[in-house]
Amino acid sequence: MGNVPHLPRMLGLAGLLPQMACLLAVWFGPEEWLVPARLIAAAYAALILSFLGGMWWGIAAGNPATERPGTLGWLWIAAVLPSLIALACFLPWIFGWAWPTPSLIMLGVALLLSLGVDARLKGYAPLWWMQLRIPLSAVLGAATIAIALS
Repeated sequence: MGNVPHLPRMLGLAGLLPQMACLLAVWFGPEEWLVPARLIAAAYAALILSFLGGMWWGIAAGNPATERPGTLGWLWIAAVLPSLIALACFLPWIFGWAWPTPSLIMLGVALLLSLGVDARLKGYAPLWWMQLRIPLSAVLGAATIAIALS
């Protein structure tokens, strides 16, 4: 992360703190913290996944290449998917189905897979983009899955 500007690096790393706190609460907290920590973790992962889609939307909107066929047009679709996935992860809770374990796993996997979109933004995102995105998505995705499996 050496080439990532200070402010995005610090704010990005700070963005890992809520999920790490939930993970610690699940692993080491009292029994009564388990359910609230898992619920907060699901909500936070969904929030960050939606945030990633918003970032991709901003990159698409800021690049005239998205208007030309065969260039970044796919990014408009990719930018909408994270919010839809995040919403879908709350449907089991709404309908009283098994939750939050399957949703946490789906959110964790989606966060890890988001790196595929990020990798395709080379030349459109800042040069340091992947140096920031890889550790943030990897840690957040892995922590979310660890919370699901705990």
